[in-house]
Amino acid sequence: MFPVGHRVGTVVPAVTSPGAGHGVELMRPEGSPPVSAPPRRGSQGLRDRWDVLLVIAVGGALGSVARWGLLVALPHTATQVPWATLLANITGAFALGLLMVLLLDFWPPSRYVRPFVGVGVLGGYTTYSTYMLDTRTLLSNGEVPQAFGYLVGTLLTGLVAVWAGVLVARTAVAAIVGRQRSRRRHPDLRSARDDTDSQGAPDADARGRSRP
Repeated sequence: MFPVGHRVGTVVPAVTSPGAGHGVELMRPEGSPPVSAPPRRGSQGLRDRWDVLLVIAVGGALGSVARWGLLVALPHTATQVPWATLLANITGAFALGLLMVLLLDFWPPSRYVRPFVGVGVLGGYTTYSTYMLDTRTLLSNGEVPQAFGYLVGTLLTGLVAVWAGVLVARTAVAAIVGRQRSRRRHPDLRSARDDTDSQGAPDADARGRSRP
């Protein structure tokens, strides 16, 4: 508690943006700079990232069309397991595992790859809402075992698919990186192979010409 009459700060009205209503009175110490309104970055952020939003939209359209193709190829009734949605979610989870490793460990940084593939294509290709709707449809039609099998099976197989995608991508990346390192460590072997190939090509041509 401060003694009566002790002046700690000055009451100043808060600076608000237009249309925000009445400002709240704030306490600031004497001599401090006035409170300024934070910059409005919403529209500026959209203007700076319109190309990324466009890439996401294109990727989402492609992924949605791919999932629609699976639904056409694998139709199902209200009492059957929706194999098309199950396949889309499992393969999408596998592709997501691959993409995570490639983006973080192998590919150079890119402005558009992750938004296009990860958010756009895979976001439109996989579906959680249809997964829940299919489960509800099975339950409403009395297919309780199929509904719970589809509900739990999709979750478990999706997790396994992500793990498998990560494992496959890491194995492939490790093999590629190891091959590149071996070439850097032994450049003389590579040059010797190139020289052997270049010398063998004229001999093969000469043998071909000598034949009747």
